[in-house]
Amino acid sequence: MAKLLIVEDDESVRTLAARALERDGHDVTVATDGSQGLDTIRQARGGYDLVVSDIRMPEMDGIEMATAAAREFPTLRIMLMTGYADQRERAEELNGIILDVVQKPFTLAEIRARVGKALSCFA
Repeated sequence: MAKLLIVEDDESVRTLAARALERDGHDVTVATDGSQGLDTIRQARGGYDLVVSDIRMPEMDGIEMATAAAREFPTLRIMLMTGYADQRERAEELNGIILDVVQKPFTLAEIRARVGKALSCFA
């Protein structure tokens, strides 16, 4: 299946998303914030099929990470998650960089379906 990176500072959300996507057969790596996520993307030379990141995180938020990652790896596909309406509006500035914004809280079925849809757009 696909090689995914989940970037999320909330351990329970990170674990939930990773387990749900692993059950679909994906190879999942996790990072705890945007800075670690960007380092992980750089170490893999952008070699992820999809990066799924929270927007609000300490140190470096998901929008800053997505912008930096897309600048270095223009073909990298990124999907963001947020529980905050104002953050969702900030993500609209990233048209052409991100594929989708998933509203939190989400169900296991929803995250699996949204990731599947994002991946199928490029199959």
